[in-house]
Amino acid sequence: MNDAGAGGKGLIVLAAGGTGGHLFPAQALAEALTARGYGTLLMTDARGMTWRERFPGEVMRIPSATVTPGRPWWVPVQVFTLLRGFLKARGFLKGAMPLAVAGFGGYPSVPPLFAAQHLRIPTLLHEQNAVMGRANRFLARRASAIATSFPKVTGLDGALQKKATFTGNPVRAAVLAAADAPYEPPEEADAPFHLLIFGGSQGARFFSEMIPEVIAALPSAVRRHLIITQQCRPEDLDSVREAYARLEVYATLAPFFDDMPQRMAQAHLVIARAGASTVAELAVIGRPAILVPLPHALDNDQLRNARAFSEAGAGWLMRQKEITAEKLAALITRLRYAPADLRAAHAAAKTLARPDAASRLADIVEELALRV
Repeated sequence: MNDAGAGGKGLIVLAAGGTGGHLFPAQALAEALTARGYGTLLMTDARGMTWRERFPGEVMRIPSATVTPGRPWWVPVQVFTLLRGFLKARGFLKGAMPLAVAGFGGYPSVPPLFAAQHLRIPTLLHEQNAVMGRANRFLARRASAIATSFPKVTGLDGALQKKATFTGNPVRAAVLAAADAPYEPPEEADAPFHLLIFGGSQGARFFSEMIPEVIAALPSAVRRHLIITQQCRPEDLDSVREAYARLEVYATLAPFFDDMPQRMAQAHLVIARAGASTVAELAVIGRPAILVPLPHALDNDQLRNARAFSEAGAGWLMRQKEITAEKLAALITRLRYAPADLRAAHAAAKTLARPDAASRLADIVEELALRV
């Protein structure tokens, strides 16, 4: 680690799984801590190493594996890999002695957090979902503090509830910058209607297969004025592009959008999975959404996230197994001609927003740092 890594006030280590749902809030906290004069270092897995260009501090790869009890023959190898991660993280932490270690879930967060707890370094767990994740459940008992994205979190009770604080889910600076964009759904029948579709690698596959069928099922009057932005896996780009070309629909497709917050702000309606970061960003920017929870998500966390969003009036929950092209096309059509409903959903989404979540989380980290 170079000298700049320690920062003027000292070093804070963050640990997160290598998906956007874990990395986005970690990045948001790192941005807040950097602004306060701390140095930050992210410990993550091979997937998270792609975050090197986005993360404000340094990034370190830690050996990690997801424990799969359903495949017991793999468990010894997985446990051995986690042990290697623990030893590597412990060696670094013992030398650097950061002021605190903050974890954002996913199995890659286990070795650093467990090592920090072993070294008696203060630890903070942040739970992004409405249900406590398995990695966080394993670490929670010895954690110094717990922060949550939802007021009520399943699996968080008793002694754990006493050290929990509802902060909301931190969002990146780019999301906060898009939060003030006005929302005006079209009133005229011939006005453009912007539809944004995304869902990560697993969600993108389903949407690439289903959404072109949904667009084909729309009335021509709706389809004619539709402007689509859609995240697709690289292997699906050509087939989806050809489908929209046949339908004469204007579409922008890409495997990843670096400017996703801006594209979200431009959308009149979003179709997405229901990961915690997605729900948090939709709330802060205030965009109505049709949420399709990942059906095989552990502990049904996406279903619980989507339910909280829809029950607040901010969007509409559709289970993947219940979706047909005709049913989803009917909902899009209804919403296209119901600007009052879209505006009401926009307002409801804003009530769920916690734009100061990163600052609240940074406050907790600083409190822990004072214990050192």
